[in-house]
Amino acid sequence: MAEKIIMDSQKPLSPVEIWEIAEPQGYKEKLNLKGRTIPSTIGAQIYTDIKDNQDTKFIKIKTKPTRFYLKDLPQNYDINILDSQSAQKTVQKVKLYSERDLHPLLSYYVYTYNSIYTKTIFHENSKKRTFAQWQHPDIVGVFYPMEQWESDVFDVVNYTGNQPVKIFSYEVKKSLDFNNLRESYFQAVSNSSWANEGYLVASEIDRSDEFMSEIRRLSNSFGIGLILLDINNTDDSEILLEARQKDILDIEMMNKISQINPNFKEFLMRIKTDLNSKEIRKEKFDKIFEADELIKMYK
Repeated sequence: MAEKIIMDSQKPLSPVEIWEIAEPQGYKEKLNLKGRTIPSTIGAQIYTDIKDNQDTKFIKIKTKPTRFYLKDLPQNYDINILDSQSAQKTVQKVKLYSERDLHPLLSYYVYTYNSIYTKTIFHENSKKRTFAQWQHPDIVGVFYPMEQWESDVFDVVNYTGNQPVKIFSYEVKKSLDFNNLRESYFQAVSNSSWANEGYLVASEIDRSDEFMSEIRRLSNSFGIGLILLDINNTDDSEILLEARQKDILDIEMMNKISQINPNFKEFLMRIKTDLNSKEIRKEKFDKIFEADELIKMYK
């Protein structure tokens, strides 16, 4: 669909622009599109195709918002040019943001590319505020299999007690370098020991060989993954290091966090309710903004 729309338009289009053209043509019914926000789904699939398919027909134009074009069309657009002054201004401006301002970027990224629903855990709501930041993460997330399974399959799996729901833990920092690596990393270790997967997340990361070698060593030892958020274009965010998956949740630790923080308790109750009803109440999780909305928020 995206290929045809771009071919007919003969110009680069963003996922939102692609869908604005495609929807009136009845593609929602033709392709039985439903579930996640459709423009985000379009963008995610094109990004994945560009990254993973060496024969991809798409190219990315570094505009704001990002637009996609076809290799077979006349190349009147330079895909490699990005206004360096504009990029520098954005990098400087991120230092004014709080860590919590980065939460919508992470929520968009993990939802769009991994179908993970997130919820912010507010440290200030914890009953024991002293060292609360070392007792639970900034954001938690859940992946539900029922979005991808038929109802009968879900019932059988749920009945056998083999429910493969995955729970994630995210510790968010504005920047990550040698000055704060140890504290940030072991804060993530402390806050993520209970989850299936734990990640340390930052919008600026030292990419030197020395730093990446050290954090890779830590990841091999303790299993915490690393995500780089791109505030210029959230779709360009990436998982630099995959977390080591744990098959068994630490129930005792989850119970302790639930007693300390009401947001975490609500998160667990929400999972239970969604599984029982087989219906995900998306509005009960952190809001997922459109990619274009995020760009406006971080200008």
